[in-house]
Amino acid sequence: MTAAESNAPDLNRHALHVRLQSADTALRAGLNQPCGETLVRSHIERALAHIREAETALHNLARARTVEQLAEQLARIDEMREELHSQEVAVTTPSIRI
Repeated sequence: MTAAESNAPDLNRHALHVRLQSADTALRAGLNQPCGETLVRSHIERALAHIREAETALHNLARARTVEQLAEQLARIDEMREELHSQEVAVTTPSIRI
């Protein structure tokens, strides 16, 4: 095996890392766009979570979650946000009595 062949996996990992960083930067820029659609923002946030998890897997495979695990955890977080939001609305909405 030549020196170039032994360095190929590291070069490929570095190239992938650079691509993941580029994707992260582009997605973050998209979050700052005045789109106004919560569905679009939600998808961008989910994509960012997957990019971060891919970076984790690239650096330490043992710490990375599967796609299913990540999706389940993100879904639970979304549910908790909705629950908190509904509780906030209930607290801030005054009851009207006649």
